[in-house]
Formats: sequence, C-alpha cells, structure tokens
Amino acid sequence: MSVTEVDVVLGDRSYRIRIGRDLLRQPARWRDAVRGRHVLVVTDSTVAPLYLARLEDGLDGFDHAVVTIPAGERHKTLAQTEQVFAALAGLGASRDATVIALGGGVVGDLAGFAAACWMRGIDFVQMPTTLLAMVDSSVGGKTGVNLPAGKNLIGAFHQPRSVIIDTDTLDTLPAREYRAGLAEVVKYGAISDAAFFGWLEQQADALVRREPAAVAEAIAVSCKSKADIVARDEREEGERALLNFGHTFGHALETEAGYGTLLHGEAVAIGMTLAASLSAHMGKSSHTDTDRLISLLKRLELPTVVPHDISPARLIQHMRLDKKNLSGKIRAVLWHGVGRAGVTIVEDEQLRSVLE
Repeated sequence: MSVTEVDVVLGDRSYRIRIGRDLLRQPARWRDAVRGRHVLVVTDSTVAPLYLARLEDGLDGFDHAVVTIPAGERHKTLAQTEQVFAALAGLGASRDATVIALGGGVVGDLAGFAAACWMRGIDFVQMPTTLLAMVDSSVGGKTGVNLPAGKNLIGAFHQPRSVIIDTDTLDTLPAREYRAGLAEVVKYGAISDAAFFGWLEQQADALVRREPAAVAEAIAVSCKSKADIVARDEREEGERALLNFGHTFGHALETEAGYGTLLHGEAVAIGMTLAASLSAHMGKSSHTDTDRLISLLKRLELPTVVPHDISPARLIQHMRLDKKNLSGKIRAVLWHGVGRAGVTIVEDEQLRSVLE
C-alpha cells in the first residue's frame, strides 16, 4: 500500500509523518518509534471501541496499559492528566517509556502534555483519528490542557517521536467533525499558499464527499506546510504564530460558548472570517478576498457567523488571555489577502467594529 512520508526537520528532535490507509494494522510502520518496553496508550471513549484493538494487536512483546478518557473538549483537563500519570506510575514506566495518543486533538494534546511532564519528558507517538488532528494538532509538538479561563493555558512544547496517520479512521468520523477539520486545511492556503487555496476551491465538492484522493492530497499538503513552518520556528517566536490565523477569535468563541458547544474547527472557521473582515476593515486586504474565504468555508459547510447569543465584550475579554499577547496588547494574525498573513496589534475599538 502507498504511504506518503513527510519529515519534520528539527535536528535531534526530527521525526517522520507517515500517511496511508490501514496503518494501524501494520505495526512494521510504527513499532520503530517505540524504544523501551513500557507503552501507555491514551485514547477516548469514542475511539477505543473502534480502533484500540487494532493498535493493541501490534503491541505484542511490550508491557502496555490503556487509559480511556471521556470524549470531548471539556475533558482536556488537569484532572484527566492525573489519570495518565497514575497509569504511568502503575505501569512502572521509566524514562524510555512511550505514550501513544490514539484519538483526536483532545487526546493528542493531553497525552503529549503528560509525556512532556513524566520524568521531565518521555517519548510519545501521535496516532490521530480525526481530520483536524491529522492536519494540525498532531504535528508540531504543542501540548496542553484547558482551564475554565481559557484553552491550552497550561502546556509545553514536546515533539512527538513519530506521527502515524491512518486515513481509514476517517471512515467513522461524524460529518460535523470531518467538516470541522477542513477549516484547518483552509487555513494553510489562507496564510501561505494561494495555489493550494485555489486547489481547495476546485476540490471543495470532492472534499465534502470525502473522495479518498482529494482527502489524501489535502492531508499531505497541510502536513508539509505545517512541517516546514515548524522546522523554521519551533517555539513560535516568529513565523509559526501565523498558524493561529482565526484562532485568537476562535479560542475566545470556544471559551465563551462553553467547550464542546462549538467544535474547534467551527470556531476557527468563524475566527478566520472575523480576522479577514478585520483585515479588510483596517485596509490590509480587500473585501473580495474576504468574500472568497467566506464562499469557500460555506461550500465546505462550515459556519462563518458569530452565534447571536455571544457578547462581543466577553469575546474581547477572553482574547486578552491569548498566548500571543504581549504587554497587555492583543496580537492577532491578520492577512494581506489569500496566501499572505502577518501578526498585528489590534485595538478594542477595531475588534468591536467587526464583532458588532
């Protein structure tokens, strides 16, 4: 079977992304990422009945255990992370142990954060099962958990040892979650690749229908885009911040709506629309480009409007806790049209003009 490989080049922390069908049933494709004899699999209550057995079939010869957390963003907490720590202790996990994250972004973020903390850092392997995790959160080493005050406020940079993307897991992904993942795919075209954005416009209907060739291409291009940016700016000191296009607004929307009310990708879709509208309002881009973005998101069946019951003042309050901010100034990723983006200081009045 054909497997696409993408390398994330980070010196001694470099790793390979493998993308293909039925990889969970092919341990030869991923066992080389496990160095010691202790393995802890972290998954959730939705994914475990579907794919855990496939993974465990390939763990013959390892001492392994499983932690299954409840599914959903609201469970990406310190309390659930403590369950992972307890399981690692029960397993007798040493510094050459490996944590495998089998699930979506919540599982990957939480398991990666636990791996970063256990004995000051052990290996972990990302095995994403949602489109959003495949193209975004599984790559790049951002890990963390949520607080009531905001998303991912506690976390660490901790690169995985490998990323294994079995595209067959998308067969059971609910339509709403699949569409939410397409928002992150659009983001790559919006911030840095106008040609890819144009390809997405041409392939929008095929992507909605989940045609395998179109989906595989979208995943591969997205992973390559993120890998290149992470290689140039691992710790978000410059260019990597552009990957947050739509996220300053999006994280605020998720927090205010209540975790799980809006899916992350849905919030990012609305956030990208707001960021593009603000860019046009500030004269940094054209309204034509904003219309193009909105049209593509709608064709992909994604939301583009803030829910009517969400207060602009509350959103701005949440945006003040964004990790990109410096010295009390809100720093948002805006764009200069399709394929070009930058970080800009924005004032409350400018935000209100768009949010209202």
